[in-house]
Amino acid sequence: MSEVSTPPAAEAPPAQSPPPSQGQAQNQGAPQSPPANPAADRRRGDQRRRLFLIVGAVVLSAALIFFLYWLLVLSHYVSTDDAYVGADVAEVTPQVSGAVLDVRVADTQAVKKGDILAVIDPADAKVAAARAEAGYGSATRRVEQNFSSNDALSAQILARDADLARAHAQTTAAESDVAKAKVDLERREALASTGAVSGEELTTARNAYQTAVANLSAAKAADALAAANRKVAQGQYQAQLALTKGVGVAANPDVQSAKAALDAANLDLERTTLRAPIDGVIARRNVQVGQRVAVGTQLMTVVPIDQVYVDANFKEVQLRQLRIGQDATLVSDKFGGHVVYHGKVAGVGGGTGSAFALIPAQNATGNWIKVVQRLPVRIRLDPREVRQHPLEVGLSMKVKVHLADGGEPVESASATTTTTTTTTTTSPSGH
Repeated sequence: MSEVSTPPAAEAPPAQSPPPSQGQAQNQGAPQSPPANPAADRRRGDQRRRLFLIVGAVVLSAALIFFLYWLLVLSHYVSTDDAYVGADVAEVTPQVSGAVLDVRVADTQAVKKGDILAVIDPADAKVAAARAEAGYGSATRRVEQNFSSNDALSAQILARDADLARAHAQTTAAESDVAKAKVDLERREALASTGAVSGEELTTARNAYQTAVANLSAAKAADALAAANRKVAQGQYQAQLALTKGVGVAANPDVQSAKAALDAANLDLERTTLRAPIDGVIARRNVQVGQRVAVGTQLMTVVPIDQVYVDANFKEVQLRQLRIGQDATLVSDKFGGHVVYHGKVAGVGGGTGSAFALIPAQNATGNWIKVVQRLPVRIRLDPREVRQHPLEVGLSMKVKVHLADGGEPVESASATTTTTTTTTTTSPSGH
């Protein structure tokens, strides 16, 4: 069977598209956006989520680490860099006035207690001491003379007693003479009428009687005078005895007064030599040879380098768990972190710096702004460490107080303060 081939049909011409509009013609020139890719979008979303999870995990881990670090470390201590070295320095001031004869020290020089720092001209003090010594000797001899006068006045009383006894005896004899003369006169007057006694004999008897009466009057006067003399002698003895009664020569008030004047003069002479009151280093020397100084003039300062302390100014919110006796570690800017000092909390100041300022803050105003205050906390350092690495007054320190060491509550402990009539505390502080 024969196959009949059919001729291919003619291909239809392509359909004519309508002509593009003016806007489509303009869009044909712009770059075409890439076709949407859902798989790539999902991958990018997954990457962002993973990044957010990683960042969140890192932040959470950092917060957890910081919390653990605060709980285990930071909460166990308080620290501040507002701390400065201080010391109870000794001000060297003269106690006598005069011209400076010699100055034997200079600034930064180390001295020991008792070393001679300066000498004031002792000429005037020597003269005063010699005058006081002479006065003491004179007072001693005067009192010794008073004791000798006691014996003399006592002997004088005995002599007046003898005079009084003699006057009594003379008075008695005179009374006897008067009685005898009276009897003789009366006998002769009785016989005169009989003519047994002559007129001359009667006259003689009368004269004898009158003489005896006169002698009696004189004897009585002498007796009264002797009694008065004895009373005068007794009064003189009592007056002299009041000056010496109950004490010896050395304990006599006049001698003691003269001795005190001599001691004062010798003390002024000794004070012309100014000596170091403590061990330390000389600072602020303000005296020169030949300068005339008055009592109380500040000549120099002795700083006890091995007895320094630190005043750390902590914020008031840092004092909640602070206790007296807690351990502290300190680092100075002078030696750096490789030298660590150790100390203990000795006390807390009685007020903030602003409370004791020359012009205190006036908080009762309408423009009040709360400012965190600071209180000075005294830290006593280990003397051995200070001797190995000396610290000067005013140096900056970094202080860390370990709160886990217990100690005595601040409220029940008194802050440590050292004040001498001749010492002052030098320690800069800030707020």
